[in-house]
Amino acid sequence: MAKLKRLLAPDFWKVAKKEMTWVVSPRPGPHKKFECIPLLIIVRNILGFAETGREAKRIIKKGEILVDGKPRKDHAYPVGLFDVVSIPRIGKHYRVVISKKGLKLTEIDEKESGVKICKIKNKTAVKGGKIQLNLHDGKNILVEKKDDKFKTGDSLLVSLPHLKILKHIPLENGSLVVVVKGKNKGKLGKVKEILSGKFNVKPKVIMEADGKEIEVLKEYVYVVGKEKPNISLG
Repeated sequence: MAKLKRLLAPDFWKVAKKEMTWVVSPRPGPHKKFECIPLLIIVRNILGFAETGREAKRIIKKGEILVDGKPRKDHAYPVGLFDVVSIPRIGKHYRVVISKKGLKLTEIDEKESGVKICKIKNKTAVKGGKIQLNLHDGKNILVEKKDDKFKTGDSLLVSLPHLKILKHIPLENGSLVVVVKGKNKGKLGKVKEILSGKFNVKPKVIMEADGKEIEVLKEYVYVVGKEKPNISLG
């Protein structure tokens, strides 16, 4: 089992520094190492459904914890932004959201546990006249080329676990976005203007949040709705 020194672990993992020297390291996967939470840490430290790592592993290996509607039996599975964690046996559901301190879990109802927002990170043409939409969580969705209205940076509201597209949420003026990185992390606001990148200058978004205009890198914002968020953000 890969381990990580506790002092290197993000604060949002909520592992007490004096309790242990080592913690489980997230398995390589859809989310970056320090932009996710290992499933064991969620079960034991954040939700408190186990007192020890051994007990948490036993619960996970039984398939009692679902991530995005699918049982995950790997205790080091990386759970990241907007993922849904469900425990059907007790009827509890949680979504991973962003705050100014990092990732956190917020409880949601059963109906909302069946949907998720995914950001389109890239697009790829594949055989058969289809376009593959590459999403922020490592998932992919195929769409017909004739139906392709999607742009990199847009978001999709999809069903779980089947990934049916329920709504296309474009990144445009007036869109509601949340900042996921940088000094404005966790802020929710409306897009005022999208600035194209030039040479070594990355594309940026000017948005209004908390009554002020702020400038954020385009890659740091996720579209979550138009007038209101399509999912709970905590």
